[in-house]
Amino acid sequence: MIISQTHSAELMANKNPTMKPMFLPAVEQNPQPGPYADNIRMMQDSGAEYPQIWHMFAYLPKATEHLARFTQEILRGPGVFSPGIRELIAAFTSYRNECPF
Repeated sequence: MIISQTHSAELMANKNPTMKPMFLPAVEQNPQPGPYADNIRMMQDSGAEYPQIWHMFAYLPKATEHLARFTQEILRGPGVFSPGIRELIAAFTSYRNECPF
């Protein structure tokens, strides 16, 4: 999953300078070069909140390519529910699980 400039800009509008670190500091502190590392840096520099899973994608890009494609297909692929409703269900589920993303 490559993060589009539009999506990154939308996330940047949601500033949160008190974003909590992950529970996996070795993952968070060791991104590999690539689009996720670039997006993380851009979001951190702007003080914006971003999905913490990006750290996992940046840490092991080859191992997480399939997860990124799977996530995109589930949330954006053809289906009975619109992508917006699927995002809402995912956000509500994360909220109920006390998950920050």
